[in-house]
Amino acid sequence: MIPQALDQESMRKEAQSMRIDIVKMISKAGSGHPGGSLSCIDILTSLYFGGVLRYDPKNPSMPDRDRFILSKGHAAPALYATLAHAGYIPEDELWTLRQWGSKLQGHPDCHLVPGVEVSTGSLGQGLSIAAGLACGLRLNGNDARVFTLLGDGECEEGQVWEAAMFASHEKLGNLIAIVDCNGLQIDGPVDEVVQTGTLSEKFAAFGWEVSEVDGNDVVAVTNLLSDLKTKGGDTPHAVMAHTIKGKGVSFMENQVGWHGKAPNEEQTRQAIAELEGKEVSND
Repeated sequence: MIPQALDQESMRKEAQSMRIDIVKMISKAGSGHPGGSLSCIDILTSLYFGGVLRYDPKNPSMPDRDRFILSKGHAAPALYATLAHAGYIPEDELWTLRQWGSKLQGHPDCHLVPGVEVSTGSLGQGLSIAAGLACGLRLNGNDARVFTLLGDGECEEGQVWEAAMFASHEKLGNLIAIVDCNGLQIDGPVDEVVQTGTLSEKFAAFGWEVSEVDGNDVVAVTNLLSDLKTKGGDTPHAVMAHTIKGKGVSFMENQVGWHGKAPNEEQTRQAIAELEGKEVSND
């Protein structure tokens, strides 16, 4: 099944609600990765609530489901919030993030959390797994699509390009890779850590079709992914989704220090107030 798509305004509200969940989760846990989780939540909103993915939270192993792999596994809070809002896990479980005995570990575990296709966290591996899945589905005559979300910093990993080469060679038109291009990684600006060049040109050179989109515009992302899903063909597609790290929280936006740090109590109140559109109080 493909869950009914939300209208444009409802999708925007859903994304903001999940941003609030992300801030609350990481604040309560005292650790986590807010920057990259906030930057990519609009992409996940489009996938799960824009009518793009075929899935059934009551039947997570449905054979013809579309697969989604969070290659940048440190953005697990974004995935957990999405799975909760989609009905895979209880929303109350979100507040157990990174706590002893919780299913919601710092990186997603497919053996514990329904809706998580693959355990991820070691950067660079997700595209290889997604390509293998896409190849296997095609061999089995299954028309499901495979979507994977990478970080732009992650694209410094050599394994990404081995997978890109394989996907092009095998003509995996059922594979769509989305790169969260927020320009920052844990050690600083991506181009200053390791110059990757223009990623769109690099994927094109490896034989992929490439699109670019404002990754924080849920409507634009939804329209693009919906078109790509129905396009067909035998060429894998890469989407360069240009985003803002820490999107939605003024003091986190474009700040590398918020790659992997939890807000304190005062910062949490400010962040939630901003996301709720309320005036921030200094009392």
